[in-house]
Amino acid sequence: MKPQRVKLGDLSVGFVHSMAAALEQAGQSPSELLERFGLDAARFAEPQARLSIPRYMRLGHAAIQQSGDPALGLTMGRLSRLSQLGLAGVCAAQAPNLREAARALTRFERLYASNYRGQSSFHEDSKGAWLRFYSISPYNAYNRFVVDSVLAGWQSQLSQLTGTGIRVEKVEIEFPAPDYAERYADHFGCPVEFEAGANQFRLALDTLALRGLEHCPSTWRQLQDICERELQQLTRTRSLRERITQLLGPLLHGREPDLEEVAARLQMPSWTLRRKLAEEGTQFRAILNETRRDLAMAYIRDTELAFGEIAYLLGFASAEAFQRAFKRWSGSTPGEFRRAQRQAG
Repeated sequence: MKPQRVKLGDLSVGFVHSMAAALEQAGQSPSELLERFGLDAARFAEPQARLSIPRYMRLGHAAIQQSGDPALGLTMGRLSRLSQLGLAGVCAAQAPNLREAARALTRFERLYASNYRGQSSFHEDSKGAWLRFYSISPYNAYNRFVVDSVLAGWQSQLSQLTGTGIRVEKVEIEFPAPDYAERYADHFGCPVEFEAGANQFRLALDTLALRGLEHCPSTWRQLQDICERELQQLTRTRSLRERITQLLGPLLHGREPDLEEVAARLQMPSWTLRRKLAEEGTQFRAILNETRRDLAMAYIRDTELAFGEIAYLLGFASAEAFQRAFKRWSGSTPGEFRRAQRQAG
């Protein structure tokens, strides 16, 4: 059976509701824009309907252009609702406290959003916790709003859970301060650091302990069980090749992972991994090259990233090495491939 091609990721169409609401608040009708992207009432009503990350980024960029507001993502976050995150959001709304809600939002993120290169996480310590969002980088006008909307959305959604505006101690953002940087402090009400090591915000222990207004113990437990079953079904892999492909995504970033590193993450000796891959009729190098090829085509086709940036994201030593590899894979240069894709689209 031919292996499934790697995709950059996707997310629930529920995210578009807050975008439409933000446009309306800016005095703009979202109807024409949503129609252009094939998002009608029937599409919104589809159970578990998803939108690819590249398409969502193009949609958001178009919404920002229409509104004339580069900080539209912050408004989107403020207008977002837990129910727009589907089953995981409904589950989080039943949490006994803010800490458990944050755990649910990150634990069950795959039910409403999937990024092949990484995932959100919740990092606790003795004084509080960081709620961290993983985003595709490098950053440009097509993806900064995603970070804005998620971080602002978490603040809004957790506030809905407790019935009061929650206090965020600090916000850290990976990209440099944009032209609308002053809007962040106004929105979050706390210090904001740009060019940080992660996209995240800090919550104190007393904030994490705030009780959930809608908590019902039996409903909370039932929803957790349902989410766990859905997550297991969604993340189930059928072969060693698929497990390795999933591992390579977060590792391919400015470097090339080797078989020994992947074997360690799979908790098996490297010689065992080689033998098992041979039994499946493949080799580690073949899987690595196929993963790089599929990601390269997705980045070139679906994003505005420069080829040097793509080379870094795929772990190549130089842009020239990437260009040679891509010509070997596809028979064309990255530039020729991008032009052909744009003409075909």
